[in-house]
Amino acid sequence: MAPTRIHRATASYSHDRPTISTFDLDAPTTPPPGGESMSTDAPEQADDGDAARDQEPSLEGGYDPEAVESRWQDRWVDEGVYAYDGDPDQDPNTTYAIDTPPPTVSGSLHMGHLYGSTLQDFAARFQRMHDGDVLFPFGYDDNGIASERLTEQELDIRHQDYERREFQERCREVCTEYEAEFTDKMQNLGTSIDWDNTYKTIEPRVQRISQLSFLDLYEKGREYRKKAPAIWCPECETAISQVEMEDDERGSHFNDIAFEIASEGTDRDEFVISTTRPELIPACVSVFVHPDDEDNQDLVGETARIPIFGHEVPIIEDDRVDMEKGSGVVMCCTFGDQNDIEWYQAHDLPLRVAIDESATMTDLAGDYEGMSTVEAREAIVEDLEDEGYLRDRWEISHAVQVHERCDTAVEYRVSKQWYVEILDHKDEYLEAGREMDWYPEKMFTRYRHWIEGLEWDWLISRQRDSGIPFPVWYCEACDNEIMAEKGDLPVDPLSDEPPVDVCPECGHDEFEPEEDVFDTWATSSLTPLINAGWDWDEASEAFTMDKPELYPFDLRPQGHDIISFWLFHTIVKCYEHTSEVPFDATLINGHVLDENREKMSKSRGNVVAPDEVLAEYPVDAVRFWAASAAVGDDFPYQEKDLRAGEKLLRKLWNASKLVDTLAPADPEEPDDLEAIDRWLLAELDDAVAELTDQLAEYEFAKARDRLRTFFWNTFCDDYLEIAKGREDNPSTQYALRTAHRTFLELWAPFLPHVTEEIWQAVYADDSTGDLETSSIHTRDWPDPQGYDADLEAGETAMEVISALRRYKSENQLPLNADLESVAVYGAVDGFADAIQNVMHVEELTVLEDQPEITTEVAAIDLDYSQVGPQYGEKVGEIDAGIESGEYEIDEDREARSASEGSSGDEPREGNVLRVAGEELEDDLFEVELERTYSGAGEMIETETAVVILE
Repeated sequence: MAPTRIHRATASYSHDRPTISTFDLDAPTTPPPGGESMSTDAPEQADDGDAARDQEPSLEGGYDPEAVESRWQDRWVDEGVYAYDGDPDQDPNTTYAIDTPPPTVSGSLHMGHLYGSTLQDFAARFQRMHDGDVLFPFGYDDNGIASERLTEQELDIRHQDYERREFQERCREVCTEYEAEFTDKMQNLGTSIDWDNTYKTIEPRVQRISQLSFLDLYEKGREYRKKAPAIWCPECETAISQVEMEDDERGSHFNDIAFEIASEGTDRDEFVISTTRPELIPACVSVFVHPDDEDNQDLVGETARIPIFGHEVPIIEDDRVDMEKGSGVVMCCTFGDQNDIEWYQAHDLPLRVAIDESATMTDLAGDYEGMSTVEAREAIVEDLEDEGYLRDRWEISHAVQVHERCDTAVEYRVSKQWYVEILDHKDEYLEAGREMDWYPEKMFTRYRHWIEGLEWDWLISRQRDSGIPFPVWYCEACDNEIMAEKGDLPVDPLSDEPPVDVCPECGHDEFEPEEDVFDTWATSSLTPLINAGWDWDEASEAFTMDKPELYPFDLRPQGHDIISFWLFHTIVKCYEHTSEVPFDATLINGHVLDENREKMSKSRGNVVAPDEVLAEYPVDAVRFWAASAAVGDDFPYQEKDLRAGEKLLRKLWNASKLVDTLAPADPEEPDDLEAIDRWLLAELDDAVAELTDQLAEYEFAKARDRLRTFFWNTFCDDYLEIAKGREDNPSTQYALRTAHRTFLELWAPFLPHVTEEIWQAVYADDSTGDLETSSIHTRDWPDPQGYDADLEAGETAMEVISALRRYKSENQLPLNADLESVAVYGAVDGFADAIQNVMHVEELTVLEDQPEITTEVAAIDLDYSQVGPQYGEKVGEIDAGIESGEYEIDEDREARSASEGSSGDEPREGNVLRVAGEELEDDLFEVELERTYSGAGEMIETETAVVILE
């Protein structure tokens, strides 16, 4: 059954927005003087949009994107044009499959979604036309803290006020509403997603796969449960993994605090430590000194008394102490940072918990119990000062580790958590990354740096109310772990019974269910396996895939900010389960910045909402903008690129209408193509080959610019102008239609709506009514047809024709006016007749020798911003010398210096200006040259030719 188009909850366009053909205010609104034929730049007058709103595609009137785009979006989805019909009997990895990122269900579409999804669609549309079958799925990540926060905000509730299962139901209800809205907006982007292949990370099928992953890694000895220090978010009240932390520069204070020496092995009475976190003093369990710290060696082995709190701790030596920081003496608290944890484990120190799971001081803090850490910090400092322990205090700015979800400074707490062992396989994960192709290649460095910097195994358990539960129970007597049976998954230990009646270790019959849920990334990291239908087969007692032809996937597209999140964890999980790298290539996109190249932020007020953009500009114009930057680069949102996209749509629409008036829809190829027509098709072959290579390498910006230049300049501005006077020529008719059809196919991945409309109006055979077979987007990608021509000579001939056409226009001559005599110096072999016929030249001469042209200096422009500071009062003399012509320009200094030999400095490239006794280097001036023809007639120069009109 074909998927159903989601009802449009919000309009993509304002209803009073004009058709595309009225947007370019700079373009002429009427045909040029003479009225020979229409211009591809001139806006067509819209006839109230009736033609565009008609159900039958038509080129009548102007292009109305509001009607056209919504109509095709509906039909593509309703008729399943992009549906993937898998064949499980195919060999593995024989279908082009995209491992698309499931967006977090936490709100509305942002520019990153729009940009990233459009890049993915470029790849999907090209590969579908180029190679056939493509899986372009879609998922929703509704399993995580972000969804919980969205639910609390949307319903104005707190998760603590509900039973876990009840709150989960609330989350599902809210997420379902947002998912419907998100689907609608994604479909409004015209992406070629197969909406039959969607998933939610909380749905039962995905829960089963996630729990299977856990059991498989557990059986392989890759997971363990341990009571140990873990990174903790007080705001979210859950353990988090290393990947979920980021550094945030924040203001703080360094505090010099005096500690008394309680023992009598040294002459000192006290020593000073420097800390930014005095609230951790009640959790102090030891003091450390570096073994090489001669100034503080007398402290080693002694005992320190903690100020205010009075308990005593040992002073120990350890080479992890930073001697350059503060006094060189440091306190160890359980826990302040990673060093504290290492010291705690290495020296078997006691555990003192002064801060609870919500960053509130515990009873261990005495008078400060119940205060937040921020409140306790200030109160303790005041008391230290009152009691004479505070020696100094000064402001600093330093990096604080925060939870990336909520920007809350993390703490370290001892708790029992589940981990995936990864530190012992770092080299394997690094090698797996090397096996992939990276677009751009430089992004591999980020992946490598992340792996090299790993210090923790992957903590996968979360203390949340919503998520996929661990399929585990524990014996109440011996804490033995009881795992669910694979065939029973998915299970929820809070409501389901364990698979045994008694503990196999001790025989006890009471069990405690695991209340924790999986980390979001523990499930999102399985997206290739989710889409490939990975599952446990009871009969064969092995893992199988419903769609083995998809795995490994061809492409993992994602943002560079989640390389350490999604990319790394996917490699970990899939490599451990399948011993294969889960995808052949990864496409890393950058971020969309504001017009000043600043990161978009709500606090800065510089966020651009996609809804606002799509209300003002056509979707295809937005897609044109999305292809403007090299993959991997952050790039600014600039409306000029959107306006350029609008102009291109008008150009394509008007060019199509012009072609439709000049040539029948399907002309036969003549036995002999004329030179100019064969040249166009040979140029087209060259462009097809280059564009195919660029799109295969995900070089969307290069492909877009190459195609636009060839279509706009060569085809529209040059060849179409020629074709206007040759509309009855069979050779030109065939070249016109062949090129036009090919241009539509080449533009299709970038501009799917306008190309579909034009294709259906002119070329599609829809007699069957089957859009899946008649759509331009299911056609074969064009191949070079083997047309042979001298491309350089043809290009020069086009330059000459353009120059002569411009000459006629500037002199107010009709384009069909005769030119008596024209001489051309340039490589136009084989195209002389084309020039003569197209431009109505009575006598055309191709010169073997260059005409007598003299080159003179017309002006010398100084860069006064540099010349002024460098030469001061001498600037007037320099100006006077240039004005009087008393100067020399040495153009051969490098060659001359090299021939004369050099001592000291190497010869400098470039010209030098000698004037007023000074030598000015070429970065201080520019020379304007004027070329004049001394013979009879008027000279016109092009890039590669000289044209003389007599």
